[in-house]
Amino acid sequence: MTKTLNVAMIGGGFMGKAHAMAYAAMPMFFWPAPAIPIRKLLVDVNAEMAADGAKRYGFESSSADWKSAVTRDDIDIVDIVTPNDSHADIAIAALAAGKHVICEKPLARTGPEAKKMLDAAEKSGKIHMVAFNYRRTPAVALAKKYITEGRLGKILNFRGTYLQDWSADPDGPLSWRFQKSVAGSGAIGDIGTHVIDFARYLVGEIASVNAIVQNYVPTRPIQSDGLDKLGAADADSSAPRGEVDVDDEMITMVKFENGAVGTIEATRNAYGRNNFLTFEIHGTEGSILFNYERLDELQVMFANDPADARGFRTVYTGPAHPYGDALWPIPALGTGYGETKIIECHDFLSAIMSGEQPSPNFQDGYQVSVIADAIIESGKTERWVQIGK
Repeated sequence: MTKTLNVAMIGGGFMGKAHAMAYAAMPMFFWPAPAIPIRKLLVDVNAEMAADGAKRYGFESSSADWKSAVTRDDIDIVDIVTPNDSHADIAIAALAAGKHVICEKPLARTGPEAKKMLDAAEKSGKIHMVAFNYRRTPAVALAKKYITEGRLGKILNFRGTYLQDWSADPDGPLSWRFQKSVAGSGAIGDIGTHVIDFARYLVGEIASVNAIVQNYVPTRPIQSDGLDKLGAADADSSAPRGEVDVDDEMITMVKFENGAVGTIEATRNAYGRNNFLTFEIHGTEGSILFNYERLDELQVMFANDPADARGFRTVYTGPAHPYGDALWPIPALGTGYGETKIIECHDFLSAIMSGEQPSPNFQDGYQVSVIADAIIESGKTERWVQIGK
């Protein structure tokens, strides 16, 4: 009989919807499933929101008290999908109570805060994961396969971007994502960390950074209710304004420990860019190019291609590629954000059942936070900053 694992999800917003969908759908795609996740308890900021979220997302019960939730004997997994300022407290308490923990990215607001979470995870001996789900896009996993097999030769450089425009309007609302006390940083932590994760996953550890960090919109309209809002659709030029004390954009050069070099750029102020998460990697034997807005495609070029066929060609991911046999029966039929969360859920539950830590785990989340801190420091000092461990 397949084992069941009871999940307490802390948070009921957009990411809660994505995670709940993954718990429901994962066994439909990956069968036999490593374990069956049971949506046991949903926790939100008040009893009414929690009850509504539990009904919407298919959880058996609800609560407004995360502290008691993480210590319940009938809970196996604590899933943290809250704003960044509560990640550490919830994760550390859940790990101390002997629960497996998956936490949304960034792991924490700062490197030192993430280190406390990592220490608690290692002390607990439980399984821990940070939810950098984009690396579970089949085309990204295929890029990793090509690199691991040596088909690109020695990696020379990495160029990564994450460009969005949902906050380009200066009258867009003052989400918690614009407040350092809650978010820790702006575009760096919110979206830049995904590119940092790609860089580490595909190329290797980053040794140093040299960054430009910018803020373009110093104030934004204060939201009139408790729901977090994003984007120009909720713009209100007449509302009282509050301070924005995080970055809107960062651009950094990077040096890798293995000798490769590169650049990383992240902004939420790029009109016309929706979810433009990309990387281009060049090696001595070939190149690859990925754009998440066309997430079923990987552009590849190998140096040993015949002269009359040299140039990028498109590989459409499907059953022959990583995770493909569990998804859809033909290439290019279409995957999306939901599938990356389904795969993430599968890998997390597989790790619990095997007892082997998954990747990315809290060690990875901590190192990404250290790199993010270094980018912020470099942006202030206008100097190269070495990355600590």
